[in-house]
Amino acid sequence: MQLLAQEEYGLRCLLELSRHPDERPRTIHEIAEAEGLSADYAAKLLRELRRGGLVTSTRGAAGGYRLTRSAEEITVWDAIEVLGGSLLPESFCDCHSGQQPECVRSGDCALRALWRTLDSAVRGVLGGVTLHDLQRGEANLFNLLAHSPLRSAS
Repeated sequence: MQLLAQEEYGLRCLLELSRHPDERPRTIHEIAEAEGLSADYAAKLLRELRRGGLVTSTRGAAGGYRLTRSAEEITVWDAIEVLGGSLLPESFCDCHSGQQPECVRSGDCALRALWRTLDSAVRGVLGGVTLHDLQRGEANLFNLLAHSPLRSAS
């Protein structure tokens, strides 16, 4: 399982917007510069985030981008879902049938149970972390996650 650059940089764009909620909208160039991205790439990410309903845009000289909801209401999972979709799509097993038209384990597959459980756990963790939580810094987030009910016992 791997998160792509699109998810990482898209989350960083959302975080940049969440740091300036009461200011004028942030321009693509401001967001790109703050996150070390090209303006073209930031524009692509912001377009996806707008299509997904996480940001809104305003045209004109005073235009730019804002979050559609507060940082407390947007989860990391919201962003991942918009930027990359499910970590484990329903069609996952269909893509791994080997040389057969259908997976030889399609009737009883312990791996499928493992992947579905992992997907559910990841969604649970990411759905429990908001942009506001991410603003609080690395140490605070480690602490939050360490005390999360979804954290399994070691």
